[in-house]
Amino acid sequence: MNPVTTLSLGRIGVGIAALVRPDVVSSTMGSPAAPTSRPLLAQWFGTREIALGTATLLASGSARRTLVLVGMAVDASDAATAYAAVGEEEVPRNVGLGLVGVAGIAVVSGLLGLRVRKQTRTSLEAV
Repeated sequence: MNPVTTLSLGRIGVGIAALVRPDVVSSTMGSPAAPTSRPLLAQWFGTREIALGTATLLASGSARRTLVLVGMAVDASDAATAYAAVGEEEVPRNVGLGLVGVAGIAVVSGLLGLRVRKQTRTSLEAV
């Protein structure tokens, strides 16, 4: 399966989990926010992930490429924010570095997806 499709389906799954069980998602992410705002923040995150994953799955051509790049930017920002939170001791080190890893894997998946698409297009042009 194409890494972009896998990543998009993963985004949708995580987003649904954040909407249905925001308490579990926010506690897993080590959210430093006040306990009363954690479910809201998790649901905002979930909505973003569902929208980005669905839009990427439905798009094609340059629109899909653009959405992959947007997703990579979002994931890189998430990684940087999580890393900064570790440095500021806002989240436990193991949780923060885990979040950095997950976001980093998402960025790499986007890169791989763009590369697979480029190689496929080049192969088709050679025929």
